[in-house]
Amino acid sequence: MIRTRFAPSPNGSLHLGHAFSAIAAHDLAHERGGRFLLRIEDIDGTRSRPELAQEFRDDLAWLGLSWDEEALQSQRLARYEAAAERLRGMGLLYRCACARAEIAAAATKQGPDGPAYPGTCRGRDVDPSLPAAWRLDVGKAARHAGALTWFDEIAGEQQARPERFGDVVLVRKDEPASYHLAATVDDAADEVTLVVRGMDLFAATHVHRLLQALLGLTVPTWRHHPLLLDETGTKLAKRRGSPSLADRRRTGEGGLALADALRVHRFPAGITLGGSLESRP
Repeated sequence: MIRTRFAPSPNGSLHLGHAFSAIAAHDLAHERGGRFLLRIEDIDGTRSRPELAQEFRDDLAWLGLSWDEEALQSQRLARYEAAAERLRGMGLLYRCACARAEIAAAATKQGPDGPAYPGTCRGRDVDPSLPAAWRLDVGKAARHAGALTWFDEIAGEQQARPERFGDVVLVRKDEPASYHLAATVDDAADEVTLVVRGMDLFAATHVHRLLQALLGLTVPTWRHHPLLLDETGTKLAKRRGSPSLADRRRTGEGGLALADALRVHRFPAGITLGGSLESRP
């Protein structure tokens, strides 16, 4: 049975881009006789705002979406620690006390998320009194896992190339797990078979596929859809103040009509955009 999920972080209100992704995951599950999960990714330290979880539920209901199950990442911390401990036991994690400015200054290449970590703390004894993250030795991990592939319903089969990221953080200094570790562990635990998300996370899948191999987790299929853009051609984002679903809902806009307007941009071969949805009525 197909199982999809929508997994927002409560560090800001949802916008049209989130609605687009949620509708895609919801509809694909229902069309294929499966189940749709809502997962609140609420482990972003002080940036996570508990009251937004209810706002998300209200937004989805306003759009006419229902979910079969619900989960909170904050109730799964032991699961992330167990995964990290397993990787430590394999000799694949190391402590890193580098600040972002240090990494930017020392990096010799760019990765998908910015400057690729150059391995400054790899093989170094980091002062145990210093706050430190735990990084994955990606080169060593990739040699351990061997050649890996993953499949996207729109882009087709992909060769996993996690080394482009450098040594990624799996346990952050101030949080129990990074997005890479938590999302990968959760998707396996939730038995997600189809991960539906935006193209901005396409590259992250290379790291997630590596983690699945290292941890012996099940491997889903992915479906990365194009991003919604504003009138300037920039992707919608919380940090840029893109109009929220909650604001639209509170002004009396019809959620069902909005959802139907977003569905117009879904075609059998995938989900595509016919220009900026922000500028459309």
